[in-house]
Amino acid sequence: MELQKINGYSREDGFDGLDAMAEHDEFLPHKIGAKKETHFTDFEGKTSFGMSIFNLSNAIMGSGILGLAFAMSNTGILLFIILLVFIAILSAYSIHLLLKSAGVVGIRAYEQLGNRAFGSPGKILAGSIITVHNIGAMSSYLFIVKSELPLVIQAFLGKHENTGEWFLNGNYLIIIVSAAIILPLALMKQLGYLGYTSGFSLSCMVFFLISVIYKKFNIPCPLEDIHLNETLVADNSTITEVAEDFCDAKLFTMNSQTAYTIPILAFAFVCHPEVLPIYTELRDPTKKRMQNVANISILAMFVMYLLTALFGYLTFFGAVESELLHTYIRVDPLDVLMLCVRLAVLVAVTLTVPVVLFPIRRAILQILCPDKPFHWARHIAIAFFLLIVVNLLVIFVPSIRDIFGLIGATSAPSLIFILPGIFYIRIVPKDQEPLLSRPKIQAACFAALGFIFMVVSLSFICVDWVSGEKRSGGGH
Repeated sequence: MELQKINGYSREDGFDGLDAMAEHDEFLPHKIGAKKETHFTDFEGKTSFGMSIFNLSNAIMGSGILGLAFAMSNTGILLFIILLVFIAILSAYSIHLLLKSAGVVGIRAYEQLGNRAFGSPGKILAGSIITVHNIGAMSSYLFIVKSELPLVIQAFLGKHENTGEWFLNGNYLIIIVSAAIILPLALMKQLGYLGYTSGFSLSCMVFFLISVIYKKFNIPCPLEDIHLNETLVADNSTITEVAEDFCDAKLFTMNSQTAYTIPILAFAFVCHPEVLPIYTELRDPTKKRMQNVANISILAMFVMYLLTALFGYLTFFGAVESELLHTYIRVDPLDVLMLCVRLAVLVAVTLTVPVVLFPIRRAILQILCPDKPFHWARHIAIAFFLLIVVNLLVIFVPSIRDIFGLIGATSAPSLIFILPGIFYIRIVPKDQEPLLSRPKIQAACFAALGFIFMVVSLSFICVDWVSGEKRSGGGH
């Protein structure tokens, strides 16, 4: 009975006694009465349940939401829904594997799970994958700022073209945004403090969703500027026939880009580097409580993704572009509502960057100085260095889509499928779950699914490079 009530939680609360003992031994001082030295991973859990949901939801919500309507146009409504449900369930299961592994050994750091499973190589591998993936995510957000913010300012000023002023130069604007907004937020000591900005970021995306739904009933199909010349030459059809095809909702669609959109949907739920840092700072942390945070966050993002994709697709049908906002610009470049929506999306992606930066800094600290206490100089220096690197990438690399694709095709399946699966197999003791037990067989199949995702994604990227075709879609 004592074992079941360690730290005030019973087994009915979803708290395993053996897990509690492991965590108890990990975080308490070794000597009775000794003062425990505070490390950067040992922040006292003060973040509320609601703020944790905001942070994890913001981590899930990526720039890929702008490409989901295009993905639906390449899969059809029913196939898109089936894939989205399937991937959301897999993402929740993946977080379950991470939390179970963390509970067994009392470790709440992704890199330290790698260390426990495979020693130093495992820690370095996990830290490196998190760093590369999140730098790619940060860069994608700042690329949106670089390309969209000058257009928004230009539209609000009533200019029909870029006249060359410094405030219409995307390179200057991302430096200003990084220094004035992102850096101060990235200097917060705890991730939990970003719950308020994450909540505001999500509010901006809710405004975006409401606007997409509203515009569905105010924009006629087909658009007046649809370019149909190539189609007309190919089959000699009338404009009316082609327009009807463009404005016809399809339940199932199979084309050259259908399989390419499957990894895009999977990457839309990547939040795993942020799960354990949020778990560390959660008030009254238990596996069940953190799993509830993850489940609610995934469900909320599932609803937002589905509604955005559905109403965006039903607005433009076959004419929807890979970046949904660009399609609205074709209707009216100076539409005040859509200008406000574009500004809201810019605010949302800007406020997401600090949340994504935290796991990178944590990974670097875990690799370079895991046993040293928290120090402000290191905390600030790493944030400053990361923002400089990301800004240089965004400024000097003209087309980084293929680099992002390569990073995403390798790091996202690793973080979602492969690492949680093999960590679970290696860390959970054989006396609790034998190697051939159902949970470990499921974890092994889950990791194998990750390898399949990786091979499929890399194959399509290679096909693009060889054929010179430009395949478009949203990224995380």
